[in-house]
Amino acid sequence: MAHIVTLNTPSREDWLLQLADVITDPDELLRLLNVDADEKLLAGREAKRLFALRVPRAFVARMEKGNPDDPLLKQVLTVQDEFVSAPGFSTDPLEEQKSVVPGLLHKYRNRALLLVKGGCAVNCRYCFRRHFPYADNQGNKRNWQAALNYIAAHSELDEIIFSGGDPLMAKDHELDWLITQLEAIPHIKRLRIHSRLPIVIPARITDELTRRLARSSLQILLVNHINHANEIDDTFRAAMSRLRQAGVTLLNQSVLLRGVNNSAAILADLSNALFDAGVMPYYIHVLDKVQGAAHFMVGDNEARAIMRELLTLVSGYMVPKLAREIGGEPSKTPLDLGLKQY
Repeated sequence: MAHIVTLNTPSREDWLLQLADVITDPDELLRLLNVDADEKLLAGREAKRLFALRVPRAFVARMEKGNPDDPLLKQVLTVQDEFVSAPGFSTDPLEEQKSVVPGLLHKYRNRALLLVKGGCAVNCRYCFRRHFPYADNQGNKRNWQAALNYIAAHSELDEIIFSGGDPLMAKDHELDWLITQLEAIPHIKRLRIHSRLPIVIPARITDELTRRLARSSLQILLVNHINHANEIDDTFRAAMSRLRQAGVTLLNQSVLLRGVNNSAAILADLSNALFDAGVMPYYIHVLDKVQGAAHFMVGDNEARAIMRELLTLVSGYMVPKLAREIGGEPSKTPLDLGLKQY
């Protein structure tokens, strides 16, 4: 008799339970991490009125206790600086709040973004869509069908990007329905999924989802959003291994964030950790100028200097492209590092 090995892989219930086990109160988050709330931290509590605090305990478990400067904590904790109205920052930095149909953004010629779901597992304080009118772009079958009709009518599209919010907030059966509809449109070749859920709650990469992606006739790419090597743990590496076996191309994009990852050494650690997990560094974005996030800003000259140093620390294929997204432009804009030409 053959020996049957039972694999300890996530089920639908695992990720939904972790998604529900969430912290929404800044004081509770600080207590859990044994961080003393000084006057500055206490003053930041009210920023949850501007943009709700939301962080699953599965992500909090990777934060360093007793460290108010933990790079994962700084990405999610409300701070007083969010009340600053910074010149040049806006509530719609990428000019996205006019969709072609509800929930569909046709920003670039050959690809369109479908905002599958408005919610996220974690609310990142630098989110460029923190002011986005999700109530007018709800992720439901009526809006999805209107978006699919638009996609089918535009043969210049060959790639669809699932975005949000976070598209993996959709249930597996919803994603199955959407993928099936896209597979029936002859000019669609690729599906790209932009998600932070695989790093925040790696259990989201369920067996059911993995099997569905593996049997798709589309080329599937998953673009993770990871900003610091401390986010990566064994559960994430296992999730990426399952996706690689399913034939999914794995990429990562980061945001250059002051106080989180604005050093070449930190980015080198991230690139190495990503590559070890089977994920290719893809883009690193300068901050989108969304109102409430100016304290994370790293200037272009500093960003270029960091990336020039990063080139000396890791192999070239582990250096993400430094870029900015400009509303209305037909593509992302690479930032020239100012290297000498020979």
